[in-house]
Amino acid sequence: MAQVLSPGQVVPIIMAPQEEEWRENLNVKMICKDCKEDPPQLYEDHASGDLMCESCGLVLAQRTIDMSSEWRTFSNDDQGNDDPSRVGDGPNALLNGAQLNTSIAFGDGMKSRELHRAQNKANVDKGNKTLLAAYKQIGALSDGWQLSSTVSDYAKHMFKDAEESRLFKGKSTEALIAGCVFLSCRRNGVPRSFREVMELTKVSKKEIGRIFKLLEQFHNKKESGKGGLTIAAGGQVIDTAHQEKKNSTPSELCDRYCDHLQLGRQTTNVARSLADAMSAAGILDGRSPLSSAAACIYMAGHLMGEPKTAKEIMAVAKVSDSTIRHAYKILYSDKEQLITADIISRGASVERLPKPA
Repeated sequence: MAQVLSPGQVVPIIMAPQEEEWRENLNVKMICKDCKEDPPQLYEDHASGDLMCESCGLVLAQRTIDMSSEWRTFSNDDQGNDDPSRVGDGPNALLNGAQLNTSIAFGDGMKSRELHRAQNKANVDKGNKTLLAAYKQIGALSDGWQLSSTVSDYAKHMFKDAEESRLFKGKSTEALIAGCVFLSCRRNGVPRSFREVMELTKVSKKEIGRIFKLLEQFHNKKESGKGGLTIAAGGQVIDTAHQEKKNSTPSELCDRYCDHLQLGRQTTNVARSLADAMSAAGILDGRSPLSSAAACIYMAGHLMGEPKTAKEIMAVAKVSDSTIRHAYKILYSDKEQLITADIISRGASVERLPKPA
């Protein structure tokens, strides 16, 4: 039933009841269930993280978090009323020296600035400047290829050892960096071709090959005496004595090339299977792994219904389209040996293969 209001009458607004906000109850206490002392006599053992009753020794809580400050403070003794840290970074195995020198803070006043500048000149190792510049360039090359930190750290250690050796005196720094990255990729199972290194580093293929041979001989001789253990940055131990030193295989190249061509996973697996069967049968022996991988991708794309032209593969593999067609012609003649029942079961069809010209 509607309510009729008289002139000037105000209807009171009824507010909905609101829930009270949650508040911590500070009256709750933790007491020992055996002693039941109030106030309780509690003791916190920071070494074990236990909260115990001081009267009877009963453990009331385990693995408590220490909320106190971790560092010592010298704020009461310092005029600036700040809190400097009492320790610095640990020593870096990639740099020379102990790196545990005391640094003088840069403050106001002419004397403080001069003292800070003189102390830096006395403690800074000039050899580290060259190493830091090289490490920065190695990191940029590793990021360009999306390599892991293990590959990058191993390349940095190889460069440091080569820089300290008399064998590489007078060699180009850019060529030495390119050789270290190339050898590190090969020894960590992600090999790259000379042509890829040449395009990335802008160093000639001949110079990379010369530096690579010197680096491989130098590190093989060094690791044979040390057992092949290398300490990477951060304390990571790399075993290099039992790592396989291998060239780029067509099967490994197929993975990267298929990714660049945006082929499906099934097509990539078929290309790898063709490359493995080709290597086992000795087909295309003596040819470059680049042209062999390109021919396998060309055949796998047509088998799986994702054909790529020779020119499209040429842009990725960096080999001419006539070389790809000639290698494919050889694979086509031995297709009965390469195309197995496992490849057919993945959806491949031999009828899709074009006849070579």
